[in-house]
Amino acid sequence: MHTNLKRTLANECMKKVGETVKVQGWVKKVRHLGNISFLVIRERTGELQCVLEGELAGIIIETESVIEAIGDVVSTNKTGLGIELLLKSVKVINKNSLLPFEVNKKEINTGLENLLNHRVLSLRHEKIASIFKIKSTLEEAFREYLMNMGFIRTFTPKIVSQGAEGGANVFKLNYFGKEAFLAQSPQFYKQMMVTSGLERVFEIGPVFRAEEHNSSRHLNEYTSLDLEMAFIEDYKELMELETQVIKFMFEKVKEKNENELKLLKIEVPTITDIPKLTLYEAREILKKRYKKEMPEGDLNTEGEKLIANYIKETTGSEFVFITEYPKENRPMYTMPAENGLTKSFDLLFKGLEITSGGERIHEYEMLIASFREQGLNEENFQNYLNTFKYGVPPHGGFAIGLERLTAKLLGLTNVREASAFPRDINRLTP
Repeated sequence: MHTNLKRTLANECMKKVGETVKVQGWVKKVRHLGNISFLVIRERTGELQCVLEGELAGIIIETESVIEAIGDVVSTNKTGLGIELLLKSVKVINKNSLLPFEVNKKEINTGLENLLNHRVLSLRHEKIASIFKIKSTLEEAFREYLMNMGFIRTFTPKIVSQGAEGGANVFKLNYFGKEAFLAQSPQFYKQMMVTSGLERVFEIGPVFRAEEHNSSRHLNEYTSLDLEMAFIEDYKELMELETQVIKFMFEKVKEKNENELKLLKIEVPTITDIPKLTLYEAREILKKRYKKEMPEGDLNTEGEKLIANYIKETTGSEFVFITEYPKENRPMYTMPAENGLTKSFDLLFKGLEITSGGERIHEYEMLIASFREQGLNEENFQNYLNTFKYGVPPHGGFAIGLERLTAKLLGLTNVREASAFPRDINRLTP
């Protein structure tokens, strides 16, 4: 009976009133009311109420079991979809075992560690699933905007011979008897791709930082949205590009994720222009307004939050660019400016750094001098450095941390909530 039926999704049933359909998914809820029962199926497009009468009434099925339900689609004013399924048969495809927490309440009453330990189950909760639907849209929009601007997507190695930052925060591994590392960044490679003549490139991929932070802000593996472009006149072009990229990303989320935003009670900021402060200006504001001294050449966590509060109060913006960091606080490939500063910037969103970027050095001799100035042995970076002997245009770029951007947009308290399977100093599974 009905053996030839193909699966129908919940949101397709609205167009099939009067038809017999087959629906497959997870059991979210079961209610028994005398000689009638109600069962709610959840799948990727939404939920569908099913009515069980006669022999099917009183059926015993554990929530979160996977089932196949066959029935007639009928109109009703008792559900949000305006339809329900009058069941003819139910088959349990795979029954559920004992749950570590109740997943079908409005809020899951357990801690973050337990949610992460049972990630497959916690991702079934509609609010948690919404995080990753929005994160997916952010990534999609980043890609779409850049491709419309003539950028080409690249795919670069994640096993490398040297860290792009030249520092110690790299994961080492044995590569057929040779020492290798997991990539901290695609920085060297995206510069090389620009130099190859492609001019405008971007990459979306994992990066790895062997930093022993145990905070709500850090991950040891995260997704980086990177771009690099040639023939820039000034690093301020990059800040303008990022403003337009993020504006497009947020507009796409508003357009595509209206239901998820409503569920999470999130209002996406409207971006027009993003304020800019030099690092010196930011430090002076912190000193005079908040009586806070910052570490030399940078802002600490408290300083970033206070500057964000100041910008929000004075301009209404949730974002602020901090520019002109000193040479000693930037990677060796950063283009120097006057007075020991650099043509560089960070972007803060709600008090958290989500981007680092700037103009790069494109002249071979200047780059060699910068490597030596930072105490790096250029012999270890010859493949990268040799690129600069072949005619390199002025160029620059930036990278956005996707998990940080997602977490701040959605008001999450811990960046690990924006990673399906986070990696931090304590977590290697699941």
